[in-house]
Amino acid sequence: MLSLRGVTKTYRVGSFGGRELTAVDDVSFDVAAGEVVSLIGESGSGKTTIGRLVLRLATAGGGRVTFDGTDVATLRGRRLKEYYRTTQGVFQDPFSSYNPIFRADRVFAMIRTEFFAGVSGSDWSSRIDTALAAVRLDPGQVLDKYPYQLSGGQLQRLLIARALLLDIRLLVADEIISMLDASTRIDVLNLLGDLKRRGLGILFITHDLSLGNYISDRTVILRRGAVVEMGATDRVFGNPLHPYTTALVSSVPRLHKKWAAVEAELRPSDRCVYHETHPRPGEQPALAEVEPDHFVACAGRC
Repeated sequence: MLSLRGVTKTYRVGSFGGRELTAVDDVSFDVAAGEVVSLIGESGSGKTTIGRLVLRLATAGGGRVTFDGTDVATLRGRRLKEYYRTTQGVFQDPFSSYNPIFRADRVFAMIRTEFFAGVSGSDWSSRIDTALAAVRLDPGQVLDKYPYQLSGGQLQRLLIARALLLDIRLLVADEIISMLDASTRIDVLNLLGDLKRRGLGILFITHDLSLGNYISDRTVILRRGAVVEMGATDRVFGNPLHPYTTALVSSVPRLHKKWAAVEAELRPSDRCVYHETHPRPGEQPALAEVEPDHFVACAGRC
C-alpha cells in the first residue's frame, strides 16, 4: 500500500539559508493494509517530517513516496483530493486542530462541503453517528460542544472519526496520545487496534518505545533522519542490535526494576552486527538483514 524508497529531505537553515540540514536521510520502509508500523526516535530524528512527506505537506528532495504504486509527489488537483480520501493524519495537539469559536462538529461540516456535497442531511447524520460509534463517542455529548468543553481524548477521537468518514485506508498518527493522560491513552491505543483489525494501515509516530511495542506490528528506529534498525516489533525490541536502539530500550522505565539493574543488563556492546553480516566493502547495503525481518545499520552510522 504505502512505500518509501530512498526518501531524503533537506532544509535550508542558518542566516540567509546558508547551510543545509538533512532531516530525512535515505529512508525506505512499507506499510501494508491492516498493519501498524511505528516510527520511533528522539526529537529531531525525522519522524514528523516523514509523516508530512506521506501526507504531501512537504515534498521529498530525493527518493519516492508511493501509494498503491503511484508517486504521491505527482498528484495534482482531483487526483490529490482523491488521495486525501484514502490518507489522513491526526497530530499531537488536538486543541490546535479546532477553531475555538466554532463547535466541534464543524470538522464534520467541512468534510461534507468538500467531499459529500450531494449527500442528504439524514444520510449525513447517519454517517456521522456510525463514525462516532466506531470511536466510542456519544453524538449527544460531543457534537454541540465547543472544543474547550471537551477533553483531549474526546477531541482526538473526533479527529479520527472525521478521517473514518472518508473511508480512509491509511492513517498517519503523529504523537496523537503524548498529550493525553494514561487512562485516555489506552483507550485511543485500543481504538487504533480496532481500526487495524478492520484493515486500516497505520503509520504510528512516537518517541515512546512502550507505546510502539504495545500497538505495532513492525518498528522503524530513526536516528538523525536515518533508519538504524527496523523489522518485526518483537525482534527489534526483543533483540536490539544497534547501539542506539539498545540505548533507547535501556532508557524505558521498568516497573519492577531499579535503573542501575536495567542499565547493566542492556549496556551497549562494541560489536557491529552489520559488518559481521557484510564484511566485504563491495557488498554493503544500507541495512543488513541479520535475521528474518530484522534489519540493522552499521553501529558507526549516526
